[in-house]
Amino acid sequence: MKYALYTGCVAKGAGRELLAATYSACGKLGIELVEMTDAACCGAGVINEDNPILGDIINARTFAQAEKMGLPIMNICTTCQGVHRKCQIKLAADPARMEKVNAELKKDTGLEYKGQVKVRHFYEALLEEYGLERLAKAVTRPLTGMKVAAFYGCYAMRPHEYSDLTDPDDPNELERIITTLGATPVKYGERLKCCGFPILMMNKRNALKLTGNAVAGAKNAGATGMVTPCPLCHLNLDAYQPEIDKSLRMPVWHIPQLVAYALGATPEELMLKTHIIRPKEAFALV
Repeated sequence: MKYALYTGCVAKGAGRELLAATYSACGKLGIELVEMTDAACCGAGVINEDNPILGDIINARTFAQAEKMGLPIMNICTTCQGVHRKCQIKLAADPARMEKVNAELKKDTGLEYKGQVKVRHFYEALLEEYGLERLAKAVTRPLTGMKVAAFYGCYAMRPHEYSDLTDPDDPNELERIITTLGATPVKYGERLKCCGFPILMMNKRNALKLTGNAVAGAKNAGATGMVTPCPLCHLNLDAYQPEIDKSLRMPVWHIPQLVAYALGATPEELMLKTHIIRPKEAFALV
């Protein structure tokens, strides 16, 4: 298996441990990654709100680059995945818009998006293409004893028509991976709610209330840790915990970190010291 890795912005900045864990997990699974070093930011939905056609051109350029590489795209950010899938579905349903986007794209880059590239998040690639049976055989450090609460993030589920989840109202994709790694998945009421990141700059009080509700919900349900496929959710759930409630002490992993740890990666490989809430106690349960 080989993918064009779209890192997104956070994995190159405040969440570099996500990129390290992705390379670690994929390396141990024999998944080859070719980093898309010339791809632009997906816009996180912000550019599309102000200038939808510009947002589509930027993302079509990324798709065209991957098509030129002859590789499917692997995302490691749910926000990037959601924006990419929305763009793909919109363009596939509107030939006139596709033609307009490609006309602008060709003018500036010579590239053309043909509508053929597949876009998968890391966890979707494990589920749909690598396979859980193969993943289970690769586990060398079963996470037995850990109780892990999944936090999906808005862009994985909303709007439903752009979601790749089997059931956006009650997904089980992350829980299936957690189980395969040997841990026990924990369901709780806040697992499908917003982490508050989108309103953090405008209304920090309410944003952190949403974050605190999610972490407290997971803790009250008995979780010893949380896992998310979205680095923006991770920023809120991990970095702001001390400001919300110092007693929460809930470690939060990126999904590639949890996978790589079960495959035998060391805490140093996964850059766990970059976390505000260190997962030392949770991993001691293994």
